[in-house]
Amino acid sequence: EAQRKRYLPGVLTGERIGGFGLTEPEAGSDVASLRTTARRDGSDWVLDGEKTLISNVPIAEHYVVFANADPSKGRKGISAFVVDRGAPGLSLEPIPMSIPHPIGRLWLAGCRVPADALLGEVGAGFRLAMETLDAFRISVGAAANGMAQTALAASIEHVSRRAQFGAPLSDQQIVKAYLAEMATELDAARLLVARAAHLRDTTGARVSTEAAMAKMYATEAAQRI
Repeated sequence: EAQRKRYLPGVLTGERIGGFGLTEPEAGSDVASLRTTARRDGSDWVLDGEKTLISNVPIAEHYVVFANADPSKGRKGISAFVVDRGAPGLSLEPIPMSIPHPIGRLWLAGCRVPADALLGEVGAGFRLAMETLDAFRISVGAAANGMAQTALAASIEHVSRRAQFGAPLSDQQIVKAYLAEMATELDAARLLVARAAHLRDTTGARVSTEAAMAKMYATEAAQRI
């Protein structure tokens, strides 16, 4: 509850940006193989490791960092910690992108955080990561649908304006077929994303399968569109 009071008001108003520190150079989808460690030192936790491709690194006020507090237990030792920007032993490195997206690396070298930085319980990090990824995958699918909608609209505008052989491209049967396929794929992707979001919002159950299907289909369909 104390963590909620400290962080959530600013997060909900957008005044405070957070980061999700999970991905590592050798651990992406395979969360269980992450190498960042956490050890107790008196009343503090000390984190060591590297995170990469972390959204919001340059602008976030805090990061939820996943580290293994007991590597001998594998994924059952993974725990989550709220690490404030400026914590001793934490350094940041932006990663240049071809688009305006704030992303970067986190370096944790003896990064010291207080005991109350632990999010949930020791060993609960894997479950927290998976539940969060369910939501992220749905939002990625929704973003892909937005890109696909923009691409479809641009396509319709182009073929309606450009003429070949004395008629707009939109009059050609093959072009109509392309547009029909694009529109159908976009609708299918929207339905998959909407289903996953609806189930997550209304049932409270895990939606890992539905979220993964929505993300996979929507992103692939967006590329095709």
